[in-house]
Amino acid sequence: NQTLTDTTRSTQENLSKLGERLAVIDKAQQNITALSGQVVKLENILSNKQTRGAFGQARMEAIVQDGLPNGAYEFQKTLSNGNRPDCMILLPNGAHGLVIDAKFPLEAWNAMRAADGLEAARAAEGQFRRDTLKHIQDIASRYLLAGETQDTAFMFIPSESIFADIHERFEDVVQKAHRSHIVIVSPSLLMLSIQVVQSLLRDARMREQAHVIQAEVVKLMDDVRRLDDRVRKLGAHFGAAANDVEQILTSTRKIMKRGGEIEAVELGEDEAPAARKSPDLPELPFTQIEEA
Repeated sequence: NQTLTDTTRSTQENLSKLGERLAVIDKAQQNITALSGQVVKLENILSNKQTRGAFGQARMEAIVQDGLPNGAYEFQKTLSNGNRPDCMILLPNGAHGLVIDAKFPLEAWNAMRAADGLEAARAAEGQFRRDTLKHIQDIASRYLLAGETQDTAFMFIPSESIFADIHERFEDVVQKAHRSHIVIVSPSLLMLSIQVVQSLLRDARMREQAHVIQAEVVKLMDDVRRLDDRVRKLGAHFGAAANDVEQILTSTRKIMKRGGEIEAVELGEDEAPAARKSPDLPELPFTQIEEA
C-alpha cells in the first residue's frame, strides 16, 4: 500500500511537470505559428509586383529622407513624357534631376532560386536575365530625358545579397546596364550616393553664402571709398581753416606789436597837451583880430 501511494504521488508530480512543459511547448508553437504567418505575409509582399514595388519604394524613401533635407528630392514626380519615377534627386546649381527606380524583377529571381534541377535553373536564369535587361531598357527609355534629367539613372535593389549575386553571376547584365547609363545600386551604395549629394548641396550653400559675403564686401569697399573722399574733403576744409587761423594770428601779432610800440612812447610833462601854453600874440586892434 505504501509503495502504491508513493508511486501514485510520483506519477502525479511527473504529470504536473509534464503539463507545465507542454504549456511551454504550446506557447512556443503559437509563437512559431505567428512567425510563420509573418513570413508568409513577407513572401506575399515580395512575390506580388505592386506590393514588392511598394516594399522597395519604402526602403528607398527611408534612405533618401534620412540623408537629404526637404526640398532636395521629390517622390513620384511627373516628367514631361508623363512617366513618374519613384524618386527624383534635385541637384543644386540648376542641374538636372537624378532618377531612382525602386522596382526590380524579384519574381524571376525567386523562381531562379527555387528552381529544381539543372535545366530548370538554366531556364530560370535566362528568364531573370531577360526580365532584368527589359527593366533596364524601360528605365533608360522612360526616365533618361535630355534637358530634364541626368543622363544616368539608379536602379535600386533592396537587398545586398541579391546585389552581390547579380555582380557575381550576371556580369553581362551589369555591363549592359552601364552601357545604358543605368547604375545598379544596393542600399549601402544608395546611402553613399546620398552622402555625396548631401556634400554637393552643402558646397552649393557655402558658395551661395560666399557670394553674399563677396557682395557685402564690395558694398563695404564702396562705403570705405566714399568715407575716404569725405575725409579728404574734410581735411582740405581743416587745412583752409588752419591757414585762416594762422593769418588771424599773424594779424593779432602785428596789432600787439604796434600796440606795444605805442605803449612804449614817453611824453614829457611840459610837452603834455594840457600843460602846453599858447604862444604870445601881438596885440592887434579888434578889426585886425577879426580879419586875422
